[in-house]
Amino acid sequence: MYVARAKITDLEAQNATLTKKVEDFEADKERFEAELKAQAASKDKDLHAKDVEISKLKRRLQEQTNRSESLEIDLEVERVKVATTEEAKQRAVEARDISTSALYVAQNNYSEAQGIVDTLVFEAEWMRGRGVVQMANSILNASELDADVAALIDASRAVGHCGGYLKCAQHVEEAFGQEFDVSHCSVTDQADVALVRAEGVYDHLSLPVMDLVAEALKHDDWCQRLKTILDPPRTVELSDEEEPAGGDGDDDGDDGDGYE
Repeated sequence: MYVARAKITDLEAQNATLTKKVEDFEADKERFEAELKAQAASKDKDLHAKDVEISKLKRRLQEQTNRSESLEIDLEVERVKVATTEEAKQRAVEARDISTSALYVAQNNYSEAQGIVDTLVFEAEWMRGRGVVQMANSILNASELDADVAALIDASRAVGHCGGYLKCAQHVEEAFGQEFDVSHCSVTDQADVALVRAEGVYDHLSLPVMDLVAEALKHDDWCQRLKTILDPPRTVELSDEEEPAGGDGDDDGDDGDGYE
């Protein structure tokens, strides 16, 4: 009985110890759970704060992104403006260069046209003042014209003389009533033929000076060519007694070489 009681006491003591340990374990468990809950709540609170901070950071990042995109858009707009301005400047420079070139060409064309007009005016004045007169004089003074006109005059005079002679012979025949011998006339029957021939030669007369004038008029420098043909520079012929200019120097050089 004593042993059994001792064992029971011992078991009760062990049971009390175990119960104490269980109670301590439960207390530790509750404390640990409380600590875990507290830590979990703190973690949740920290996570919530982190989430709030992350949300703020995301919002700020989005704002910075939007601002950066806006700045990029503004920068691109400014780039387009600069490019447009540079292009406009380039076009203005090109337009100015084209205008300058066109003005230079226009000035050159005007100068050339003015030179042509001045030349035409000068040539027209020369032609009106001297050219026509000299051309007429060259025609009238042409030896070919003199010969043909002389032949025409002679032929016309011969035809007129023959006609007058025959007219007088007719009057004599009417007055005396008999035929008059006209064989003594110095003009032959070929006078009319000679006149027709002379008129044909005169109508088809070709003057060398007119051929030169017609050829000169085919060229751009027709005025200078006409001047050469119609108004050549005059040269003065010196007689044997006249000395050319500059001859005094030779005579002066012989004064010291004379003999007594």
